[in-house]
Amino acid sequence: MTDRLTESVESARQLTVVWRSMVLDRDAHADVRDLPGIAVRWADCPFAFWNCVTLTDVGVDTEALGHRLGQAADIMRTKKYPGFLWLFEDLLDGEARSSVDTATEQAGLRYAFPGTGMAGDLLPIPEPAHPELTFTRVRTEEQVRAYADINSRAYGFPLEAGRDGLAGSALWKNDVYAYLGMRGDVPVACAATVEAEGRLFVILVATDPQWQRRGYGEAVTRKALYEGARATGLTRAVLHATAAGAPVYPRIGFQPNSPIRFYSLKD
Repeated sequence: MTDRLTESVESARQLTVVWRSMVLDRDAHADVRDLPGIAVRWADCPFAFWNCVTLTDVGVDTEALGHRLGQAADIMRTKKYPGFLWLFEDLLDGEARSSVDTATEQAGLRYAFPGTGMAGDLLPIPEPAHPELTFTRVRTEEQVRAYADINSRAYGFPLEAGRDGLAGSALWKNDVYAYLGMRGDVPVACAATVEAEGRLFVILVATDPQWQRRGYGEAVTRKALYEGARATGLTRAVLHATAAGAPVYPRIGFQPNSPIRFYSLKD
């Protein structure tokens, strides 16, 4: 495999590994099946990011793509709460990639938003600082709620949805290196890293919309990477960037690999 394809496979694999632990943390009886060519990571909760299906085969052709998308959409239709199909473009062959719009339409899926897989052997990094922020590790339920609320505001979810996804989590207080960027006593940004198969995975980075474009997201991401690397000794990091984050992460040392398409079910 080419280096980029290898990193794209790694990116999809990291999703399935990390989301398994996140979804089971939310609900010990969550749907975390690994089917032929499809990974289901579905907590069936109001926090849509914890409801995930992704295609896992490499070199998927047009016929297989249509079949897998139909299966994935059927799985999504059995669930109470909506979520997303994550489609890593680099796992498709060239012909399948050019037929994605038709195949997703036929499966009853609607394009939601774009993303990009990124990775890099970039750790350790210098201890970060920002003149307007201090950093606090998430350890209390109040801090978990603040972390959830920043994500909800940034991604346009109801506050109750984010709280449902994270509230009461021991994982986020103990095993995830989750940090709040604090402007005085106001939490304004957040980022976290978690160890997964010899890498640090960056997860749920967000900045409160009223405090965006001040470098807060980059600063708190650097803090989560710095502390995660210091605790684990890991040198490689992986993340999935939204369009808003995509310009930020290369400044830290991440390189893009596969474009990611997010789909939801048509109404």
